Amino acid sequence: MNYCIECGTKLELRDCPGEGMIPYCPSCKAFRFPIFNTAVSMEVLNPSKDRILLIRQYGKKRNILVAGYVNRGECAEHTVVREVREEMGLHVSDVRFQKSKFFEPSNTLMLNFSCVADTEDLSGMTSEVDFAQWYSFEQAAEQIAPNSLAQEFLNHFLNKYAMVSK
Repeated sequence: MNYCIECGTKLELRDCPGEGMIPYCPSCKAFRFPIFNTAVSMEVLNPSKDRILLIRQYGKKRNILVAGYVNRGECAEHTVVREVREEMGLHVSDVRFQKSKFFEPSNTLMLNFSCVADTEDLSGMTSEVDFAQWYSFEQAAEQIAPNSLAQEFLNHFLNKYAMVSK
């Protein structure tokens, strides 16, 4: 952020006690902390917890995780439940935080969760999703979009899940 979101004045870095160097607006006489989007992505597991749902969206031919933006006033865990319901028509439970990472291209803090669907029935999938399929853990690792944040999150989950399952 280079300019004040209130008045448009060029920001300068100043020491904010206890925070370090933070952008400061000399006109408003206020520190301007970074503003970014927040979104969730999910490893949606089937009821027996041995398969993961991957989807394709926006005409792209690559498999990704179900994801969506957090609405103002909404907690991330509720976003997980809402997004899976809105896009896939599935009810989920056992929502568990896995990992987070800032995604620079969209100025978004991505929060990754795992959750368990109540069924494998994909008949409630909406037009937001072009394609969806359940994959074994091994297949999902092979089919996820390479060099993507989805792949990073999936691999983290699979490595963690494998450790817990032993």
